[in-house]
Amino acid sequence: MTSTIRSSVCPHDCPSTCALEVEVIDGTRIGAVRGAAANSYTDGVICAKVARYADRIHHADRLMHPLLRTGPKGSGQFRRIGWDEALDMIAARFTALAAEHGPATIWPYYYAGTMGLVQRDGINRLRHVMKYSGQHNTICTATCEAGWMAGVGRYTGPDPREMAEADLIVVWGGNPVNTQVNVMTHIAKARKGRGAKLVVIDPYRTGTAQQADLHLAPRPGTDGALACAVMHIAFRDGHADRDYMAKYTDCPEALEAHLATKTPEWAATITGLTVTEIEAFARLYCTTERAYIRTGYGFTRMRNGAANLHAVTCLPTVTGKWVHKGGGALWNNRAIYHWDKTLIEGLDAVDPSVRVIDQSRIGAALTGDRTELGDGPPIHALLIQNTNPVAVAPDSNKVIRGFKREDLFTVVHEQFMTETAKFADIVLPATMFMEHDDLYQAGGHSHIQIGPKLIEPPGECRSNHEVLQGLALRLGAEHPAFAMTSMEIVDATLRASGWPGAEEVVARRWIDAQPDFAASHFLDGFGHADGKFHFAPDWSRIGPRHHGMPKLPDHMEVIDESGTERPFRLVAAPARQFLNTSFTEVAAGRKREGRPSVLIHPADAGRLGIIEGGRVRLGNARGDILVHAKLFEGLQPGVVIIESIWPHADFEGGIGINALTSDDPAPPLGGAVFHDTAVWVRSAAAELQDAAE
Repeated sequence: MTSTIRSSVCPHDCPSTCALEVEVIDGTRIGAVRGAAANSYTDGVICAKVARYADRIHHADRLMHPLLRTGPKGSGQFRRIGWDEALDMIAARFTALAAEHGPATIWPYYYAGTMGLVQRDGINRLRHVMKYSGQHNTICTATCEAGWMAGVGRYTGPDPREMAEADLIVVWGGNPVNTQVNVMTHIAKARKGRGAKLVVIDPYRTGTAQQADLHLAPRPGTDGALACAVMHIAFRDGHADRDYMAKYTDCPEALEAHLATKTPEWAATITGLTVTEIEAFARLYCTTERAYIRTGYGFTRMRNGAANLHAVTCLPTVTGKWVHKGGGALWNNRAIYHWDKTLIEGLDAVDPSVRVIDQSRIGAALTGDRTELGDGPPIHALLIQNTNPVAVAPDSNKVIRGFKREDLFTVVHEQFMTETAKFADIVLPATMFMEHDDLYQAGGHSHIQIGPKLIEPPGECRSNHEVLQGLALRLGAEHPAFAMTSMEIVDATLRASGWPGAEEVVARRWIDAQPDFAASHFLDGFGHADGKFHFAPDWSRIGPRHHGMPKLPDHMEVIDESGTERPFRLVAAPARQFLNTSFTEVAAGRKREGRPSVLIHPADAGRLGIIEGGRVRLGNARGDILVHAKLFEGLQPGVVIIESIWPHADFEGGIGINALTSDDPAPPLGGAVFHDTAVWVRSAAAELQDAAE
């Protein structure tokens, strides 16, 4: 047996995009996977999920051949067919449907199962050339985009490695122990080297919160109120940097007047935190120059998420912390790469008259909701890559009703037989990241990387790009990129974007694209045309659903508030061993996660007759689910947590967590509101007893 160490890049939906060192055994199999020690962000550390990637890439249940459905939709009954037969059938059906209903009847649907730019985004090239329906990407980032852009005006921020040089790190709405382990690496450096403090703001005591010096657990959806109270204290106690605001912001006097009533007492009533907790955090934050806020995605998955993130970005602005190394805030660094994605996405073929459908509202779109369909035809065909909407998208029962339509032709290109693949008419086997070439950027750091093909794929698996090439040939879709290899597209995209070519990037392993300190900290001005940070954003320029957005940072009262009929606020948080629905097939991760469970405060459990490990039913108007109880004091009464997106089949009722979540779009730009759900909670044992009586 011979083994070599090759460089690669983690493709999964995580801001880290870790630089990897992969053991290749006999040129055919993957062995150990480690973080690249020479990369200044990855720093030799990767999550346990990717460290055991050999279990996933060589899994016995991988799809190996094209399949044609033989049983009812959702049954998982298929027979093997050849690639030519599969592609011919798809092209013929797409052509016939487009001729009958117009090309917008076909909806290519994708997301971030891979973060590689070629394999993830290439589906848009087919979409644009063929004039198929467009997609508004809202599952993950739209709410964050709106909230960050409102104040900052550009998707950049301080170098994330500066966390190691901070004296205070505030992890707000994220759980990097589960979702972005490299953040913890740089926090650990700051704590060890500088005695830095860690504050975690999250509705429950996560693995990250357990390591914090201070954990604040506000009620879900109340982060804006907390941020406003901290700013009130900054003005009240003389910590507001008036010189900084005079130079860099739009309306500091109006903000100060507005915040006069946003007292800690006001915020305590909304957040459920004590005045003492709010004062202590404000004092720590306001008196620490090098205070770095690392925002996560959790607190933005609310109907008021954009307003909340905007309020949080106002904190380093009021206190002038952007000017300090190790100070400021970061959501995402995506704008530093200035990509020209014309080849990848076929941007030269975009027709702005083609309708665009909200991906988070796939259930609405498939069940005929004219809010999404406009005056165009119903969706009669789906081409799905890199996502599992039957489990991932909100309002699962509605999504499933849509997928069950007999007049819907569904093609799924996948690695495993997911819930969505079971509803497909044709399933195509997909490669994994070590089996194809791709180009990667990072959101949570600043490196451009190439992940080259390391081994041959098993069976008849094909990459996304190869599938799109095969369909383009049969559909008559003409674009130069369809005739290019993945690596040729990578090379051309790099050069068109002002970066070195692919050969040089591979040789160097990565390119650090982080701007200099002044640009990263907005010392040359923020991203708006006036160069100012906007305390009073023009929400109408950010998204169409801007009505009712607060003129200045505030608590926006639009969340799915609990009440008499639905007294609990539910957060569907990420688990440690799974990444959305990826890795749920790996036995080691499933064993560590156990089973779908609800974290509930002992006081609530006692009142409802719920015991540790007992069966619990949660529900609302959209549906109900069965899980098991874990009594947990690390949250407020009235709040419940269910970690991860388990497969539907792992729930006793056969339906998973997103049966409860709404597909309402968050203002102003849209966005899924996964953590903004009011539910009732009952003991299943008590239900049975009541039924018996």
